Amino acid sequence: MRLPFGLCAASALVFALSVQGVRAADRPIVGLITKTNTNPFFVKMKAGAEEAAKANGVELRSFAGKIDGDNDGQVAAVENLIASGAKGILITPNDSRAIVPAIEKARAAGILVIALDTPLDPPTAADATFATDNFLAGELIGQWAAKTLGAKAASAKIAMLDLNVNQISVDVARDQGFLKGFGIDVGNPAKIGDEKDARIVGHDVTLGSEEGGRKAMENLLQKDPGVSVVYTINEPAAAGAYEALRSVGREKGVLIISVDGGCPGVRNVKDGVIGATSMQFPLLMAAKGVEAVKKYATDGAKPQASPGLGFVNTGVELVTDKPIEGLPSIDSAAALKKCWG
Repeated sequence: MRLPFGLCAASALVFALSVQGVRAADRPIVGLITKTNTNPFFVKMKAGAEEAAKANGVELRSFAGKIDGDNDGQVAAVENLIASGAKGILITPNDSRAIVPAIEKARAAGILVIALDTPLDPPTAADATFATDNFLAGELIGQWAAKTLGAKAASAKIAMLDLNVNQISVDVARDQGFLKGFGIDVGNPAKIGDEKDARIVGHDVTLGSEEGGRKAMENLLQKDPGVSVVYTINEPAAAGAYEALRSVGREKGVLIISVDGGCPGVRNVKDGVIGATSMQFPLLMAAKGVEAVKKYATDGAKPQASPGLGFVNTGVELVTDKPIEGLPSIDSAAALKKCWG
């Protein structure tokens, strides 16, 4: 018996929608939770995840904290993804310790959890970590600064511009790596600020922003106007520190070093604002993370750490236009071809 045309069309539409629903259901859900959605580093990370999701046939759902340090927002995102039946979660934790109970619930639900950029505390709270070797990133700029100063390194006055009061692992690793590279005894390598070296003027926090860097630099200049070296957690903080120094006519007499490899930061290396920075690769972190979740969804295999490390190393390169013999680096022209943001 022939059906009326309208009924045939409706039946076809229902069939098509049901097929689309099946196809959508077949696609594993991957959650990306970043610290914020405004920092160019995390913008690039999201772009890498989106590209990889399309290439690997998975559904990406993205979340972010309201500000750097927003743990509650990230906990809510984890709970959302558990309820959605996600197969994997990629997260850059705002608080490496406080997020762990939520992560434990996700893993108990069979979700693969990969920390991106910032390890959890303890790192084993995640199934894997895809990250820059942040200690090495700090160590490279510390070595560069010490070798650039030569004999003057012994009398340097160093301002340390860190991230926030939580002392998350990436913050600690970069800070302590810089100190080691510069030749300073770090004391407890898991803690910021316990070193006894008289060359350290002090530590202040920046929240990873330009305004935070400016305020932190102003505070430390009040402690000692003779600051000669400024370590910064990232390049926006370095730009703020430079503005504070310029406001008191000190921009040409202070060595600023940083970590990130964002395009604005690399241009600041080119312009002489930053002496050297360590470049990391956020797009690669996220893309590799999505690929790992797809593999886990396919055959249950979990990613393995790089040889000799407790995480999957996504690389780091020293960027400077004032190279030091024996310390491998690339110049700003080469870095501009690799940068992000």
